[in-house]
Amino acid sequence: MLKTDFLVIGSGIAGLTFAVKTARRFPDKTITILTKANTDETNTKYAQGGIAVVNDLEHDSYAKHIEDTLIAGDGLCNPDIVEAVVKEGPERVNEIIEWGANFDKDIQGEYMRGKEGGHSEFRILHYKDITGSEIERALVEEAKQYSNINIYNHWFVLDIITQHHLGYLVTKATPDITCYGVYALNLENNSIEKILACCTIMASGGAGQAYRTTTNPRIATGDGIAMAYRAKARIENMEFIQFHPTALYEAGISPSFLITEAVRGDGGILRNKDGVAFMKSYDPRADLAPRDVVARAIDSEMKRTGTEHVYLDCGDMDKHKFQQHFPNIYAKCKSIGIDVFLQMIPVAPAAHYCCGGIKTDSVGRSSIINLYACGECSSTGLHGANRLASNSLLEALVFAHRCAEDIANRIDDMHFHEGVPDWNASGTNDPREMILITQSLKELQLVMSDYVGIVRNDIRLHRAMSRIDLLHNETEDLYKTATLSPHLCELRNLITIGYLIVKGAQFRKESRGLHFNTDYPYKSDILQQVVL
Repeated sequence: MLKTDFLVIGSGIAGLTFAVKTARRFPDKTITILTKANTDETNTKYAQGGIAVVNDLEHDSYAKHIEDTLIAGDGLCNPDIVEAVVKEGPERVNEIIEWGANFDKDIQGEYMRGKEGGHSEFRILHYKDITGSEIERALVEEAKQYSNINIYNHWFVLDIITQHHLGYLVTKATPDITCYGVYALNLENNSIEKILACCTIMASGGAGQAYRTTTNPRIATGDGIAMAYRAKARIENMEFIQFHPTALYEAGISPSFLITEAVRGDGGILRNKDGVAFMKSYDPRADLAPRDVVARAIDSEMKRTGTEHVYLDCGDMDKHKFQQHFPNIYAKCKSIGIDVFLQMIPVAPAAHYCCGGIKTDSVGRSSIINLYACGECSSTGLHGANRLASNSLLEALVFAHRCAEDIANRIDDMHFHEGVPDWNASGTNDPREMILITQSLKELQLVMSDYVGIVRNDIRLHRAMSRIDLLHNETEDLYKTATLSPHLCELRNLITIGYLIVKGAQFRKESRGLHFNTDYPYKSDILQQVVL
């Protein structure tokens, strides 16, 4: 058994920021970070474009950033949360700069700012085209400075411990569901450990692996959201899955290499197979429309022309600037025989970001006592029906800080709960055939991509739910009898994620933001948050 004052699940920007702030404030308290892979293998690491922040009030304003966020969110943002994140953002970004994060500057030493879809001003701070990797590097280095932060790599969290594990009946109507810690599989020795904590922070990232084509790394299997749902936490807005419009199209390759939206911000133009720049016929903002609009437009062009991708034309862009700003994109394209100045880049939408998740209040508290959530696994009210480009890293910083502040004010009321039983693994055996797991995963990803993608309808959603129900039943039978492994647990979590996405989509009888149902092509007059 492990005991820790603060337990952080995930080592991306949200989890590490919380850990560093709490370690500084409480040097006598222990902070334990669990991650199922290496410390830096997170969704944060793969964020290319940058972080949206207003730190140049001469040319930009909080009001503009707020308005851009609300427009992208299509009526479902919480305006108070949007204002808080935008206005608190500059201070939070300055903190990670103090911790060593670098952002590109011009020869005068001023920050270079990019512009992406949905933004009215140039406000995206970036480090070449590997901003997330640079932020992750700085945060890992900062976390290593504190002796009271313990990072455990290769630990797979199985379940959140609540009264359910003490033998009590727990339902969504139970008023005082409390988190006491987690059960986790130590992948070094394949033992299942009980970890008790006064407070648990879920910062486990997204769920892009529910789809066949995604920009997310293979670890993005929605574990935190699925665990929270099983523990009877409130989950909301899962139907809003953001597809990044421009992932590099390589048949059969997953994850897909991301072509950041900043390329279009610097002048890249989308064209169909006939070379026609088509975005103006879909939206007056053309190539800089919000992501939901651009992804649907590309999907429409692909279906209309019968192709599996469109093209991103960078031929008229400044060569030196492109190579300086997007060196990894340039190198990646070069490696597969594409000179971006002579040939257009084949691109297609790919699952990229989960705008819903564990429902939190304004300080990151979930509906379960002593369980907080921040980062992509959470639903704070910032993104609404569609995330504005480069707002995710900003949200993670602000809510990690808010979680840390709220917990600091409540720490005297948080205690360990003794008497939690050990994990019971009796009666289980190694699965006889791995194909039972791998084939079910392929089936789920195929169902989600074909039936619950950018454009949906009621028949597709019904078929998807029928097939997910079957996969759920088969996998639960396997889970009850087989020795647990990350592959089996990830499959189980992804099936839960698929169910939540489909159920949310079925409840939403309208088309709004990232959810477009051809049976309900118009927005409803009644704003609705789908809470499951």
